[in-house]
Amino acid sequence: MASPAPPKTAKKHHARLNNPFPRAVPAAAIRNGDAAPRLSFAPASKLAHAHDSPVGTRFRLRWDPSLGGQASLSRVPPGGGGDARRAMLESVPGVAFLSAANAATEADECRGSFALRDGRARLVPHRQHVDKIRAFYRCDAEAGAGLLRGAAFQASDATRFPVLVITGLLSAKPSSPASCSCCGQRAGRRAAGRPALSARYWILLEEKTDTQVAFSVKIGDYQWTCARADPAKSPPATATATTTPRIHRPSLRLRLSARVQRATSKKTRLAPSREEASALLPPEPERAEARPEEFNRVFLTYASSRDERFYGFGEQFSRVEFKGKRVPVLVQEQGIGRGDQPITFAANLVSYRSGGNWSTTYAPSPFYMTSKMRSLYLEGYDYSIFDLTKPDRVQIQIYGNSVQGRILDGDSPTQLLTSYTESTGRPPVLPRWITSGAIVGMQGGTDTVRRVWNQLQDYDVPVSAFWLQDWVGQRKTAIGSQLWWNWEVDDAHYQGWRDLVDDLRRSGIRTMTYCNPCLVPMDQKPNTKRHLFEEAKKLGILVKDEAGEPYMMPNTAFDVAMLDFTNPEAHAWFKKILRGMVDDGVSGWMADFGEGLPLDARLHSGEDPIAAHNRYPEMWARVNREFADEWRSGSVAAAAAAEEDGDGLVFFVRSGFRESSRWAMLFWEGDQMVSWQANDGIKSSVVGLLSGGLSGFPLNHSDAGGYCTVDLPPLLRYRRGEELLLRWMEVNAFTVVFRTHEGNKPASNCQFYSSGRTLTHFARCAKLYKAWEFYRAELVGEAAATGLPVARHLFLHYPADERVQAMTYQQFLVGTEMLVVPVLDKGRSAVTAYFPAGAGAWRHVWTGDEYGATAHGGFEAEVQAPVGYPAVFVRAGSPVGDRFLSNLRGLKVL
Repeated sequence: MASPAPPKTAKKHHARLNNPFPRAVPAAAIRNGDAAPRLSFAPASKLAHAHDSPVGTRFRLRWDPSLGGQASLSRVPPGGGGDARRAMLESVPGVAFLSAANAATEADECRGSFALRDGRARLVPHRQHVDKIRAFYRCDAEAGAGLLRGAAFQASDATRFPVLVITGLLSAKPSSPASCSCCGQRAGRRAAGRPALSARYWILLEEKTDTQVAFSVKIGDYQWTCARADPAKSPPATATATTTPRIHRPSLRLRLSARVQRATSKKTRLAPSREEASALLPPEPERAEARPEEFNRVFLTYASSRDERFYGFGEQFSRVEFKGKRVPVLVQEQGIGRGDQPITFAANLVSYRSGGNWSTTYAPSPFYMTSKMRSLYLEGYDYSIFDLTKPDRVQIQIYGNSVQGRILDGDSPTQLLTSYTESTGRPPVLPRWITSGAIVGMQGGTDTVRRVWNQLQDYDVPVSAFWLQDWVGQRKTAIGSQLWWNWEVDDAHYQGWRDLVDDLRRSGIRTMTYCNPCLVPMDQKPNTKRHLFEEAKKLGILVKDEAGEPYMMPNTAFDVAMLDFTNPEAHAWFKKILRGMVDDGVSGWMADFGEGLPLDARLHSGEDPIAAHNRYPEMWARVNREFADEWRSGSVAAAAAAEEDGDGLVFFVRSGFRESSRWAMLFWEGDQMVSWQANDGIKSSVVGLLSGGLSGFPLNHSDAGGYCTVDLPPLLRYRRGEELLLRWMEVNAFTVVFRTHEGNKPASNCQFYSSGRTLTHFARCAKLYKAWEFYRAELVGEAAATGLPVARHLFLHYPADERVQAMTYQQFLVGTEMLVVPVLDKGRSAVTAYFPAGAGAWRHVWTGDEYGATAHGGFEAEVQAPVGYPAVFVRAGSPVGDRFLSNLRGLKVL
């Protein structure tokens, strides 16, 4: 569908100081006072009696008219007899499970940080009326049943009949008094005669797999009525079951703010034109207001329990469990500090919203699973908010007027996660080289790399690759050394590049580099061979602004343009860039960014940029993945090498959405602060690892030591100390990839090569990582086959344990056979380990002591963990544990 007309944009100078306390989470959902929209149904219809309706062969919907009406979806017991199992989803008795509204949308944007919220509400939810609940079979579909046409249902040979359709009417009232267009009387603020917008809805339930029921909501056939009348008895005059509803995107008022380095910002308003607006309501004496033509918000409301815990929502950095929170699902920069002080205050002060908050993340997902083994995810890419603040219900607000998603069935978190990733995608098996040793993150040029390589050989460090992000050369900016975003090797910075790459490869070490989907003008760089920005501009494959010119977006100290991957030519062109990189000897790369598509961009496809914003990370990952697959299959020599030694290209991304694992090979967690703090430091790296694993991102890791350094003496100093680096190495020795990073200010940070002590510790952690390589390969294969992560929150395997349910970063499993309890606080040399019931005995790696649950439940113990001896346990009697211990002895670590 074509996107709305592009907004009119005006630039203005931006204040140098900003609000250091912006609203952390979007304002509350549209409300109609304190009353929830009512549910109604005709008392003389079939709905006046309780009955079951089949959904496919494995599920059924139960309708119960008592207490105002309730619908619940359950799985049919094996054999089809007896009572259904626990409800997979159920509505709140007497409360509308579907409602709709109309409101303006406001958004703030600044360098990849976004905040969307409801502006003035024009229509607030009023009521849902249920007309029919009916099961349809293949013969009905072939006969062209009207309700199926209204639900926009198309059968195929794979359709599992019967499908179920629920239909009825929705109504919403203006949020302020107005004259009634039906009876011509002026309505008081609380009068019952206010006009209402009514529309017909179709809810389709279809069994998709043995464990999934797809749902879709369509809304159409709008009609203004007098709320004095019962819309259930007076359906819209234009209502016809055969009408296909038109999807309408919300109007958007967008404010774009810039950091202090850029003197301009954008203020944008998207609103329906006069031609798009419907007729005016009868005017009041003071003013006349345009009547909304249809709904642009949909709400799904269903029951929860007070003690139900919610997990998922993508890669989150501050929380693992979300009951009591409102969770926005929008791709964006995670921020600098995310609530940790004083850095968040300072970041927000000098650059609008750049500090982030507990909910900001590069890779969200509209998915969750609960401690009651209930799970749901939304399809599509519309902005959504999951409201979990009420103890007895969940409400999802979708910024659009149609909804699609799936309800999952499973008896355990592992079953739910396997079902979820079966639909959304799983990563491929990684080439063995990337998980065979440490990946050394370096900058500085050829001589620096060779010097550090010699040191690593002296300390016998198992190394799989050098990751050289500055292969394109460095530029000096107001915030330090940054990269030239022109994806070709800088021969002046890396003299003898090919000799370096070949020398490393002869020693079994690969070379990895860096790229992202943005380009910059290169007129200030003297040794540029190709001006990729100019090439892309000439080809017309860059994201455009309202004037049809490349959309130049502020990024730290310079402006950038993004490739428009809705244009197939951009795909083909960038694959050639990647081919040139690989021809220069590169085996892998960081595919950075992807979260900053402007909300007022013009795209080649003409699609709505708000939805494209959430989809862009998947498109970015797909371009990289397609090239990696084409390279592997397109070269006979490469294919032969792949069979011989597990060769292949690898890229890793930080931005993502629901189906990113279908395309991304590997994730990393982005730019944590070099700190001990909870929201954006070492603790958050563990939270991101585990929450991502609970959300279908099974292969993930972080920069060992963190990335974001702030060194502004004497006021603000966030520098990586030795202890933080050593402890972070210990954590990352038990993730799928063990990779270091110098940070954005290398000279301010302690590095693995800073001293003999740091080099010794780096070698020790790399050998720890090497010792479980055999098990890591098994877990990578399991991730590709089932979607289960390598590093796992204990909830996946001990979901009934309330202590486990409340855990965040305190400890994690590696597969099922290893337990890691990291030291995440400065100055600590001991940890408190918890061993859940049903896990059997665990053997401490360094002492051989065994710990296990008691007859009364889980067991807690304080365990010593000095630097170099992290608290690691293997399952007693496990062949994996025995082999791990044997390898530690062989590597002279134990």
